[in-house]
Amino acid sequence: MTAESTESAAEALRSARRVRASELGGRAWLNTGGTELDLAALRGKIVLLDFWTFCCINCLHVLDELRPLEEKYNDVLVTVGVHSPKFEHEADPVALAAAVERYEIHHPVLDDPDLLTWQAYTARAWPTLVVVDPEGYIVAHLSGEGHSGGLGVLIEELVAEHEAKGTLHRGDGPYVAPEPTAGTLRFPGQTVPLANGNYLVVDTGHHRLVELRPDLETVERVIGSGTKGFLDGQAETAQFNEPQAVAVLPPSIAWQTGYEAVVADTVNHRLRGVSLSSGYVQTIAGNGVQRLLDAGPARVNGDGAGTWAKAGRDDAGAAATTTATVAHHADFAGDAEDIGYLGHSTNVSLSSPWDVVWSEKLQKVVVAMAGTHQIFTFDPLTGKVAILAGSGLEGLLDGPATQAWFAQPSGLAVDPSGDIWVADSETSALRRLRLGGTGSNGNVTVETAVGEGLFDFGFRDGPAEQARLQHPLGVAVLPDGSVAIADTYNGAVRRYAPSSGGSGGGKGTVSTLARGLAEPADVVVVPPAAEGAEPLLLVTETNRHELVLVPIPKEAQQVDEGERQTQRPKTPVAPGPLGLTIRFAAPTGQKLDERWGDPTQLKISSTPAELLLGGTGTSQGLTRTLELNPAVTEGVLHITARAAACDGAPGEEIPDHAACHLYQQDWGIPIVLQDGADATLALDLRGLD
Repeated sequence: MTAESTESAAEALRSARRVRASELGGRAWLNTGGTELDLAALRGKIVLLDFWTFCCINCLHVLDELRPLEEKYNDVLVTVGVHSPKFEHEADPVALAAAVERYEIHHPVLDDPDLLTWQAYTARAWPTLVVVDPEGYIVAHLSGEGHSGGLGVLIEELVAEHEAKGTLHRGDGPYVAPEPTAGTLRFPGQTVPLANGNYLVVDTGHHRLVELRPDLETVERVIGSGTKGFLDGQAETAQFNEPQAVAVLPPSIAWQTGYEAVVADTVNHRLRGVSLSSGYVQTIAGNGVQRLLDAGPARVNGDGAGTWAKAGRDDAGAAATTTATVAHHADFAGDAEDIGYLGHSTNVSLSSPWDVVWSEKLQKVVVAMAGTHQIFTFDPLTGKVAILAGSGLEGLLDGPATQAWFAQPSGLAVDPSGDIWVADSETSALRRLRLGGTGSNGNVTVETAVGEGLFDFGFRDGPAEQARLQHPLGVAVLPDGSVAIADTYNGAVRRYAPSSGGSGGGKGTVSTLARGLAEPADVVVVPPAAEGAEPLLLVTETNRHELVLVPIPKEAQQVDEGERQTQRPKTPVAPGPLGLTIRFAAPTGQKLDERWGDPTQLKISSTPAELLLGGTGTSQGLTRTLELNPAVTEGVLHITARAAACDGAPGEEIPDHAACHLYQQDWGIPIVLQDGADATLALDLRGLD
């Protein structure tokens, strides 16, 4: 597939197919002042449908990518967020309204709990974007992140075309701002106790840190101006962007660094260092550019290397692009090479760091890098950033650190042995990193204590093999060695008690310590106030904008409300050969980068593994024939597609220093095998109609 043939195909698609957009159906509308919208009410506008769910880190990235476009084209573009829930909790209208407020979504949102509009537009992944022109016809399907540049070009084309036809109507859109609900705190993320007896709260929704006195109400001081952005400096002027977590360094390390606390500044894709004495804020890791691909060891251009782009945000919040030299397109810098040293301090790209914790065993800060489904480390003394565990593939797979899969790891805690417990949110799992004797990467293994996979969740206590969680975000080790879990979407604090041998791996029991909480995002053990008193749990109740103390009951509850699976429609396919095609058309002004071979790639696996008799693994190209096992009636296809395009015109050479762009999407496609069903499957990475 050449760049020229791809662009010609895209032009043919747009001219040959005139597909009318389906009507928008769901339960209710948010951000419209109570008005129900339909396509007729949006006629004359360019409509961008954003299929999202609020648990999904990639969907949150897209919300930020779209903000500059919404501002620039506010008189011609209407974004409609179609909320298509993955988890049961996300179908709660109160929870959705809180998420719309928390993430500062300034466009109409359609609540679609039954996936009516999702199915009408054949969406298959979060996030999916669909562009509808002013006459009500679909002109583009896009999956994944990083499409803002191409969308900008497409919008300009549609504006020119429909202004000339007289079918474009300029003016205000239908967005109506809701009433705010927060008080002193706004959607707080995490809390840590300080040596002076106070508590440092990450006030995520206010983009700042708040130090509270022991009564958990009186504000001692604030660090950060409260204005969303990025700015180092004094406590009164520094800026954060949705920080989620903080870790306090041991004094022996802090005196050498000049800061005592490390903050996961999530939307800025940075780690920030904070002096607790002066309140001064400095950037200690991350260049602010979102990491999309773990490039692995670099090779010089003369050795057959290409350039890949990582799209992200610059310091002002505008789109930014940087390039990194990586291995030849043919091997796509294999996943195993991604483990290890990445770079130094502020030269490294991060992706939505969600939690941070100090590891005495490693003598490093451990980072839950939610955006790349990995666990990183940061050495505050040397500035080195490295990958500790996770291949970057999304899912649940145990084993050596280089091969393990995570899915949006969001909470970390260190136990007395130095091992690290992980709340792996998208698999609704509790995972454990065993660091071995030295804590080096080669001795790190990953095992699962509770959880089954990307689509399995619920609220069930009992043997760990049968227990279920629902999108946990926080974790803490209790004095008796058991593990408390902020089971966020179940509104509960759960307890995992390992077996007497102390092993994870599915052994042990799960019970419930507290219920009725509003999206608890974090849990921390509070030492007893007096000798002989029992310790308490301090829970960050995100959706109530407050902190609450919870006793640790001697007799935990046993709850069994069953297990669930994500209720996405299963795609019927025929057993035997299945032809898979990923549609990709480079945006206008870009072309596939074929200077070093085919710049496209597919990675394919399945759950269960026996579902696929052939076609698994990684290879170039965006088409493949899979062999489905007729003895396995249903399962999930895991598909990752990548394509690299650079700025350039058809028929012309790509300049050596052209900006290049990586397009990538992961799909988990539930399928059911049926005789007589389709023997083909087509997905859109970037398709034009």
